[in-house]
Amino acid sequence: MAIYHYSIKIIKRSQGRSAVAAAAYRSGQKLTNEWDGITHDYTKKGGVAYSKILLPVHAPPEFSDRSTLWNSVEKIEKSRNAQLAREIEIALPVEINRSSQIRLVRKYVKDVFVSTGMCADFSIHDKGDGNPHAHIMLTIRPLKESGEWGAKCRKEYVLDGHGQRIPLPNGGFKSHRVNTTDWNDPGKAEVWRAAWTDACNHVLEQMGKPERIDHRSYARQGVQKVPTVHMGVAATQIERRGLITEKGTVNREIVAQNRLLKEIKARITRLYNWSKQQVTQPEQKPSIWAQLQQAQNAIRPATRYGKVKALKESAALFSFLQKNGVSSMQELHARVTAMQTEYYGLRGEIAATARQIDELKKRLSMWKQYADNKAFHRRLAALRPRVQEEFRDAHSVELALYDASVRYLNELKMSGEKITPKHWQAEAERLTAHNGELYQKMKAMRTDIQVVEKIRKTADEFAWSEKSKDRGRDHER
Repeated sequence: MAIYHYSIKIIKRSQGRSAVAAAAYRSGQKLTNEWDGITHDYTKKGGVAYSKILLPVHAPPEFSDRSTLWNSVEKIEKSRNAQLAREIEIALPVEINRSSQIRLVRKYVKDVFVSTGMCADFSIHDKGDGNPHAHIMLTIRPLKESGEWGAKCRKEYVLDGHGQRIPLPNGGFKSHRVNTTDWNDPGKAEVWRAAWTDACNHVLEQMGKPERIDHRSYARQGVQKVPTVHMGVAATQIERRGLITEKGTVNREIVAQNRLLKEIKARITRLYNWSKQQVTQPEQKPSIWAQLQQAQNAIRPATRYGKVKALKESAALFSFLQKNGVSSMQELHARVTAMQTEYYGLRGEIAATARQIDELKKRLSMWKQYADNKAFHRRLAALRPRVQEEFRDAHSVELALYDASVRYLNELKMSGEKITPKHWQAEAERLTAHNGELYQKMKAMRTDIQVVEKIRKTADEFAWSEKSKDRGRDHER
């Protein structure tokens, strides 16, 4: 199944990272960072299926060499808190072969990034674990037409109502910094994600594959469906060996619940369309009660079991009609309409509650990620600078997880949220129980749908019987 994964990160010197080290790791090569003299050797790293550098037409040809390109970036960035490169990680569709994956990534990188002036260095990783993915490293500083590095931003003076510069007490003029490219614009990430979705789906369609991806959430797609949880490589491999995981169990429950929602929608829609059609026809039939009574009298089961079953079905039908005050087709249509309204209300509430649960689980996951990896951050801070890079290489995953959790939790704080894991857990449990109650109501609705379907079957059989009698009378004449 094609999955969507697309993450964007900035490689910052302030975090102790380097573009050369990242490029060496992604490509599985040995590179020396000329800025600090540290050599990064990842030649024994496995799983690198393909690596390639793509350049805009005005880039120096020597940038085709990985060491030259990223050492040039390290050299031009003087600040200790410089942003060195942008990295994008994308999941590749497993439905297509390796050569198709390479062509897909190459075309996407060339059309979306290189065409705008970025230098791109991408590598495809595949350890044979069912998780092929690509790392795309992009330059942040633009290149001049001469092939020299340009400025990331420029000064722009603020003008008054008369078009004049506004003087400052220190003798300068009021100004602000403006980016020289739109690569950092807030909406750019959405454009890149949408382009990747289109590129993947185009290739899948060309190759006759039914799978598709979508970068939008279910809410943005307008789909009232509960999203499954991300399994991850480890859980996926365990499930493939026939063992049960917690995430796998949760996903199976979600799939079953989504199947229930889809089933009820289809059945209730068919009943609504049928009852609507019935009320538009002339009322020449006996009441629904009379039709059911005639159908019951016509039933002559041969066995005791059949008789008991028929009596139970009839009792359920009459009970439904009596409970809901239904005696005519108009009243039945009104009841089906009410059931349809109730269904959409329940489905909307289920989807909204599921989104709340998903958000709370994400918060809890990030809190656990922070707690599990903060010790690595503390150990790194206590080391001498010379030893830090080696420690960072050895524990890059743990440190990256720590940084991601800190960013997430800080954003929550800045939005006015308090960090309250115990409250999040209690609220998630409450909402999960509430969603369970909503699904029980949905299952109860399925029972009513079965009754109405039986009424429909009886009405259709009665109508067919009446038509047969009319044809017989016409034949006798």
